[in-house]
Amino acid sequence: MKANAPSLVASFGQARNGPGLLFMLPAAAFLLCFLAYPLGVGTWLGFTDTRIGRAGVFIGLENYQSLWNDSVFWLSVFNTILYTVAASALKFALGLWLALILNENLPLKSFFRAIVLLPWVVPTVLSAIAFWWIYDSQFSVISWVLMRLGLIDAPINFLGDATNARASVIAANVWRGIPFVAISLLAGLQTIPPSLQEAASLDGATSWQRFRHVTLPMLSPIIAVVMTFSVLFTFTDFQLIYVLTKGGPVNATHLMATLSFQRGIPGGQLGEGAAIAVAMTPFLLAAILFSFFGLQRRRWQQGGAD
Repeated sequence: MKANAPSLVASFGQARNGPGLLFMLPAAAFLLCFLAYPLGVGTWLGFTDTRIGRAGVFIGLENYQSLWNDSVFWLSVFNTILYTVAASALKFALGLWLALILNENLPLKSFFRAIVLLPWVVPTVLSAIAFWWIYDSQFSVISWVLMRLGLIDAPINFLGDATNARASVIAANVWRGIPFVAISLLAGLQTIPPSLQEAASLDGATSWQRFRHVTLPMLSPIIAVVMTFSVLFTFTDFQLIYVLTKGGPVNATHLMATLSFQRGIPGGQLGEGAAIAVAMTPFLLAAILFSFFGLQRRRWQQGGAD
Protein backbone atom coordinates (compact mmCIF):
# COMPACT_ATOMS: atom_id res chain seq x y z
CA MET A 1 0.00 0.00 0.00
CA LYS A 2 2.84 2.41 0.84
CA ALA A 3 4.56 1.68 -2.47
CA ASN A 4 1.42 2.60 -4.41
CA ALA A 5 0.98 5.99 -2.71
CA PRO A 6 3.68 7.84 -4.70
CA SER A 7 2.38 6.40 -7.97
CA LEU A 8 -1.17 7.59 -7.15
CA VAL A 9 0.10 11.11 -6.41
CA ALA A 10 2.13 11.09 -9.63
CA SER A 11 -0.81 9.92 -11.74
CA PHE A 12 -3.05 12.53 -10.14
CA GLY A 13 -0.49 15.26 -10.88
CA GLN A 14 -0.33 14.17 -14.52
CA ALA A 15 -4.11 14.38 -14.93
CA ARG A 16 -5.60 17.24 -16.91
CA ASN A 17 -6.81 19.19 -13.88
CA GLY A 18 -4.47 17.58 -11.38
CA PRO A 19 -1.92 20.40 -10.93
CA GLY A 20 -4.66 22.99 -10.49
CA LEU A 21 -6.41 20.90 -7.86
CA LEU A 22 -3.13 20.32 -6.03
CA PHE A 23 -2.44 24.04 -5.90
CA MET A 24 -5.96 24.63 -4.57
CA LEU A 25 -5.58 22.18 -1.68
CA PRO A 26 -3.83 24.64 0.72
CA ALA A 27 -6.49 27.30 0.10
CA ALA A 28 -9.26 24.70 0.48
CA ALA A 29 -7.76 23.49 3.77
CA PHE A 30 -7.52 27.08 5.01
CA LEU A 31 -11.17 27.77 4.14
CA LEU A 32 -12.33 24.56 5.78
CA CYS A 33 -10.47 25.30 9.01
CA PHE A 34 -11.19 29.01 9.38
CA LEU A 35 -14.49 29.45 7.53
CA ALA A 36 -16.48 26.26 7.15
CA TYR A 37 -15.73 24.88 10.64
CA PRO A 38 -16.60 28.11 12.55
CA LEU A 39 -19.73 28.48 10.41
CA GLY A 40 -20.79 24.93 11.25
CA VAL A 41 -20.11 25.39 14.96
CA GLY A 42 -21.98 28.69 15.02
CA THR A 43 -24.96 27.15 13.26
CA TRP A 44 -25.03 24.31 15.76
CA LEU A 45 -24.79 26.69 18.74
CA GLY A 46 -27.84 28.56 17.40
CA PHE A 47 -29.90 25.43 18.07
CA THR A 48 -28.64 25.02 21.65
CA ASP A 49 -28.94 26.90 24.95
CA THR A 50 -25.16 27.11 25.40
CA ARG A 51 -23.88 29.71 27.82
CA ILE A 52 -20.38 30.80 28.71
CA GLY A 53 -19.01 28.24 31.16
CA ARG A 54 -21.82 25.74 30.58
CA ALA A 55 -22.30 23.30 27.74
CA GLY A 56 -25.77 23.53 26.28
CA VAL A 57 -28.27 21.01 25.01
CA PHE A 58 -30.18 20.93 21.75
CA ILE A 59 -33.36 23.04 21.99
CA GLY A 60 -34.36 23.22 18.32
CA LEU A 61 -35.82 26.52 17.17
CA GLU A 62 -36.39 28.04 20.62
CA ASN A 63 -33.71 30.70 20.13
CA TYR A 64 -35.24 31.75 16.81
CA GLN A 65 -38.75 31.76 18.28
CA SER A 66 -37.48 34.02 21.05
CA LEU A 67 -35.88 36.35 18.51
CA TRP A 68 -39.12 36.48 16.51
CA ASN A 69 -40.81 38.17 19.50
CA ASP A 70 -37.76 40.28 20.42
CA SER A 71 -38.31 43.97 19.59
CA VAL A 72 -34.61 44.78 20.03
CA PHE A 73 -33.69 42.13 17.45
CA TRP A 74 -36.13 43.55 14.89
CA LEU A 75 -34.82 47.05 15.60
CA SER A 76 -31.31 45.75 14.85
CA VAL A 77 -32.61 44.26 11.59
CA PHE A 78 -34.09 47.63 10.62
CA ASN A 79 -30.88 49.43 11.60
CA THR A 80 -28.74 46.99 9.63
CA ILE A 81 -30.82 47.32 6.46
CA LEU A 82 -30.96 51.13 6.76
CA TYR A 83 -27.23 51.31 7.48
CA THR A 84 -26.34 49.01 4.58
CA VAL A 85 -28.62 50.60 1.97
CA ALA A 86 -27.80 54.21 2.83
CA ALA A 87 -24.06 53.72 3.22
CA SER A 88 -23.69 51.52 0.12
CA ALA A 89 -25.67 53.94 -2.06
CA LEU A 90 -23.64 56.93 -0.89
CA LYS A 91 -20.35 55.07 -1.28
CA PHE A 92 -21.25 54.07 -4.82
CA ALA A 93 -22.38 57.55 -5.88
CA LEU A 94 -19.44 59.38 -4.31
CA GLY A 95 -16.94 56.65 -5.25
CA LEU A 96 -18.02 56.72 -8.91
CA TRP A 97 -17.86 60.53 -8.97
CA LEU A 98 -14.38 60.44 -7.43
CA ALA A 99 -13.23 57.73 -9.84
CA LEU A 100 -14.38 59.78 -12.83
CA ILE A 101 -12.44 62.79 -11.53
CA LEU A 102 -9.27 60.79 -10.88
CA ASN A 103 -9.53 59.28 -14.37
CA GLU A 104 -9.06 62.72 -15.93
CA ASN A 105 -5.64 64.14 -16.83
CA LEU A 106 -5.18 66.16 -13.66
CA PRO A 107 -1.88 67.54 -12.32
CA LEU A 108 -0.43 65.43 -9.50
CA LYS A 109 -3.11 62.79 -10.09
CA SER A 110 -0.81 60.03 -8.78
CA PHE A 111 -0.45 61.95 -5.51
CA PHE A 112 -4.20 62.43 -5.20
CA ARG A 113 -4.83 58.74 -5.94
CA ALA A 114 -2.49 57.84 -3.09
CA ILE A 115 -4.19 60.32 -0.72
CA VAL A 116 -7.61 58.86 -1.54
CA LEU A 117 -6.48 55.48 -0.19
CA LEU A 118 -5.65 56.81 3.28
CA PRO A 119 -9.13 56.31 4.85
CA TRP A 120 -9.08 52.68 3.68
CA VAL A 121 -5.52 52.02 4.89
CA VAL A 122 -6.03 53.43 8.40
CA PRO A 123 -7.21 50.70 10.83
CA THR A 124 -10.94 50.78 11.47
CA VAL A 125 -10.58 51.23 15.22
CA LEU A 126 -8.35 54.28 14.77
CA SER A 127 -10.84 55.77 12.32
CA ALA A 128 -13.65 55.13 14.78
CA ILE A 129 -11.72 56.79 17.62
CA ALA A 130 -11.07 59.83 15.39
CA PHE A 131 -14.78 60.09 14.59
CA TRP A 132 -15.59 59.63 18.26
CA TRP A 133 -13.65 62.83 18.98
CA ILE A 134 -15.19 64.59 15.97
CA TYR A 135 -18.66 63.70 17.25
CA ASP A 136 -17.94 64.60 20.89
CA SER A 137 -20.95 66.31 22.46
CA GLN A 138 -18.84 69.12 23.98
CA PHE A 139 -15.63 69.40 21.96
CA SER A 140 -16.80 68.45 18.44
CA VAL A 141 -14.87 70.35 15.78
CA ILE A 142 -17.99 70.30 13.59
CA SER A 143 -20.07 71.96 16.29
CA TRP A 144 -17.27 74.47 16.98
CA VAL A 145 -17.08 75.53 13.32
CA LEU A 146 -20.85 75.81 12.96
CA MET A 147 -21.09 77.86 16.15
CA ARG A 148 -18.30 80.15 14.94
CA LEU A 149 -20.22 80.68 11.72
CA GLY A 150 -23.34 81.50 13.71
CA LEU A 151 -25.33 78.60 12.22
CA ILE A 152 -26.07 76.90 15.56
CA ASP A 153 -26.29 78.12 19.16
CA ALA A 154 -25.29 74.95 21.03
CA PRO A 155 -23.14 71.87 20.27
CA ILE A 156 -24.86 69.12 18.30
CA ASN A 157 -25.51 65.91 20.19
CA PHE A 158 -24.23 63.62 17.45
CA LEU A 159 -24.15 60.30 19.30
CA GLY A 160 -26.74 60.96 22.01
CA ASP A 161 -29.74 61.41 19.74
CA ALA A 162 -31.12 58.40 17.84
CA THR A 163 -31.49 60.11 14.46
CA ASN A 164 -28.17 61.95 14.72
CA ALA A 165 -26.40 58.77 15.83
CA ARG A 166 -27.68 56.80 12.82
CA ALA A 167 -26.61 59.55 10.43
CA SER A 168 -23.23 59.88 12.16
CA VAL A 169 -22.28 56.21 11.92
CA ILE A 170 -23.42 56.10 8.28
CA ALA A 171 -21.23 59.12 7.52
CA ALA A 172 -18.24 57.47 9.20
CA ASN A 173 -18.75 54.26 7.23
CA VAL A 174 -19.08 56.21 3.96
CA TRP A 175 -15.86 58.11 4.65
CA ARG A 176 -14.01 54.87 5.27
CA GLY A 177 -15.53 52.94 2.35
CA ILE A 178 -15.32 55.48 -0.47
CA PRO A 179 -11.63 54.74 -1.28
CA PHE A 180 -12.32 51.05 -1.92
CA VAL A 181 -15.17 51.85 -4.32
CA ALA A 182 -13.35 54.73 -6.02
CA ILE A 183 -10.06 52.92 -6.64
CA SER A 184 -11.83 49.75 -7.82
CA LEU A 185 -14.01 51.69 -10.25
CA LEU A 186 -11.01 53.72 -11.37
CA ALA A 187 -9.27 50.46 -12.29
CA GLY A 188 -12.35 49.52 -14.30
CA LEU A 189 -12.38 52.90 -16.07
CA GLN A 190 -8.77 52.35 -17.10
CA THR A 191 -9.79 49.23 -19.04
CA ILE A 192 -12.37 51.04 -21.23
CA PRO A 193 -10.82 51.64 -24.68
CA PRO A 194 -10.59 55.39 -25.44
CA SER A 195 -11.61 54.60 -29.03
CA LEU A 196 -15.18 53.90 -27.85
CA GLN A 197 -15.46 57.35 -26.30
CA GLU A 198 -13.96 58.94 -29.43
CA ALA A 199 -16.38 57.09 -31.70
CA ALA A 200 -19.33 58.19 -29.57
CA SER A 201 -18.10 61.79 -29.69
CA LEU A 202 -17.82 61.66 -33.48
CA ASP A 203 -21.41 60.40 -33.61
CA GLY A 204 -22.50 63.51 -31.70
CA ALA A 205 -23.07 61.94 -28.28
CA THR A 206 -23.09 64.32 -25.32
CA SER A 207 -21.05 63.72 -22.14
CA TRP A 208 -24.08 62.23 -20.39
CA GLN A 209 -24.88 59.98 -23.37
CA ARG A 210 -21.29 58.73 -23.49
CA PHE A 211 -21.45 58.02 -19.78
CA ARG A 212 -24.86 56.32 -19.99
CA HIS A 213 -24.32 54.22 -23.12
CA VAL A 214 -20.55 53.61 -23.11
CA THR A 215 -18.95 54.04 -19.68
CA LEU A 216 -21.69 52.61 -17.47
CA PRO A 217 -22.37 49.44 -19.52
CA MET A 218 -18.64 48.70 -19.84
CA LEU A 219 -18.18 49.31 -16.12
CA SER A 220 -21.17 47.25 -14.95
CA PRO A 221 -19.27 43.97 -14.31
CA ILE A 222 -16.84 45.85 -12.05
CA ILE A 223 -19.74 47.66 -10.36
CA ALA A 224 -21.40 44.31 -9.64
CA VAL A 225 -18.30 42.90 -7.93
CA VAL A 226 -17.45 46.11 -6.06
CA MET A 227 -20.97 46.66 -4.76
CA THR A 228 -21.29 43.02 -3.73
CA PHE A 229 -18.21 43.35 -1.54
CA SER A 230 -19.32 46.79 -0.33
CA VAL A 231 -22.70 45.43 0.77
CA LEU A 232 -21.04 42.50 2.54
CA PHE A 233 -18.54 44.72 4.36
CA THR A 234 -21.25 47.17 5.39
CA PHE A 235 -23.84 44.60 6.46
CA THR A 236 -21.35 42.80 8.71
CA ASP A 237 -19.72 45.96 10.09
CA PHE A 238 -18.87 45.63 13.75
CA GLN A 239 -15.76 47.59 14.77
CA LEU A 240 -16.96 51.03 13.70
CA ILE A 241 -20.32 50.74 15.46
CA TYR A 242 -18.94 49.10 18.59
CA VAL A 243 -16.24 51.74 19.13
CA LEU A 244 -18.49 54.71 18.33
CA THR A 245 -21.78 53.87 20.05
CA LYS A 246 -21.79 50.22 21.23
CA GLY A 247 -25.30 50.12 19.81
CA GLY A 248 -26.63 53.17 21.63
CA PRO A 249 -28.39 55.38 22.30
CA VAL A 250 -31.26 53.10 23.36
CA ASN A 251 -30.26 50.46 20.75
CA ALA A 252 -30.72 53.03 17.95
CA THR A 253 -27.49 51.98 16.20
CA HIS A 254 -27.40 48.31 17.14
CA LEU A 255 -26.67 46.20 14.06
CA MET A 256 -27.22 42.47 13.93
CA ALA A 257 -23.47 41.92 14.26
CA THR A 258 -23.12 44.09 17.37
CA LEU A 259 -26.27 42.65 18.95
CA SER A 260 -24.99 39.13 18.31
CA PHE A 261 -21.74 39.98 20.08
CA GLN A 262 -23.51 41.70 22.97
CA ARG A 263 -25.87 38.80 23.60
CA GLY A 264 -23.23 36.12 23.07
CA ILE A 265 -20.09 37.42 24.81
CA PRO A 266 -20.85 40.11 27.45
CA GLY A 267 -24.35 38.66 27.94
CA GLY A 268 -23.07 35.09 28.11
CA GLN A 269 -25.87 33.69 25.92
CA LEU A 270 -23.75 31.98 23.28
CA GLY A 271 -26.69 30.13 21.76
CA GLU A 272 -28.78 33.26 21.32
CA GLY A 273 -25.82 35.24 19.99
CA ALA A 274 -25.08 32.49 17.47
CA ALA A 275 -28.75 32.44 16.41
CA ILE A 276 -28.62 36.18 15.65
CA ALA A 277 -25.45 35.65 13.61
CA VAL A 278 -27.05 32.79 11.67
CA ALA A 279 -30.13 34.96 11.07
CA MET A 280 -27.88 37.31 9.10
CA THR A 281 -27.30 34.66 6.43
CA PRO A 282 -30.59 35.06 4.47
CA PHE A 283 -30.12 38.82 4.35
CA LEU A 284 -26.55 38.41 3.11
CA LEU A 285 -27.62 35.95 0.42
CA ALA A 286 -30.42 38.26 -0.71
CA ALA A 287 -28.04 41.23 -0.82
CA ILE A 288 -25.49 39.27 -2.84
CA LEU A 289 -28.08 38.00 -5.33
CA PHE A 290 -29.64 41.44 -5.78
CA SER A 291 -26.32 43.27 -6.04
CA PHE A 292 -24.59 40.79 -8.33
CA PHE A 293 -27.28 39.42 -10.61
CA GLY A 294 -29.27 42.65 -10.67
CA LEU A 295 -26.30 44.53 -12.05
CA GLN A 296 -25.41 41.78 -14.52
CA ARG A 297 -28.55 42.02 -16.65
CA ARG A 298 -27.53 41.77 -20.29
CA ARG A 299 -29.87 44.42 -21.66
CA TRP A 300 -28.63 46.91 -19.07
CA GLN A 301 -25.02 46.11 -19.88
CA GLN A 302 -25.64 46.70 -23.56
CA GLY A 303 -27.20 50.11 -22.94
CA GLY A 304 -30.78 48.96 -23.53
CA ALA A 305 -33.86 49.68 -21.49
CA ASP A 306 -34.31 47.82 -18.24
